[in-house]
Amino acid sequence: MGERGLVTDSAAEFDAALPDGGVLLALDIGTRTLGVATCDVGWRFATAGKTLPRGKFGKDSAALREIVAARKVAGIVIGLPRNMDGSEGPRCQASRAYGRNLAEAFGLPVLLWDERWSTASAEAAMIGQDMSRAKRATRIDSHAAAVILQAAIDRLAGSAF
Repeated sequence: MGERGLVTDSAAEFDAALPDGGVLLALDIGTRTLGVATCDVGWRFATAGKTLPRGKFGKDSAALREIVAARKVAGIVIGLPRNMDGSEGPRCQASRAYGRNLAEAFGLPVLLWDERWSTASAEAAMIGQDMSRAKRATRIDSHAAAVILQAAIDRLAGSAF
């Protein structure tokens, strides 16, 4: 059993906390929404899920608890919104605090993953699918969460070193 409640920026530490793998839940935390994505047990494919309205942490965690239970989530990946120069501002501090709250609430390891370019990448992919602007607006956060998760699982699986 890995270290429950761990919050880290290190893929190696997160991987060590989950020696048996398992489904991961990724979050793209916005001011008004939470983009949600999950991956398979073998950490091969990230899939965009719902975009949830964001509220107080208690309400958010209740909605996330349903997903964690239904999918038997083993760990959580949160997008860390660093500035383009790699520095961290108030949004990073808020994401780190959210990660600590999730680790405490769920007793699961949390990986904070650099999310620079994730939204732009997700939008480009949706445009490539000829998705309308209106539909993109409702799904961008969950697609960004899938981009974040895919990058993290690629690193965890060793294919992106």
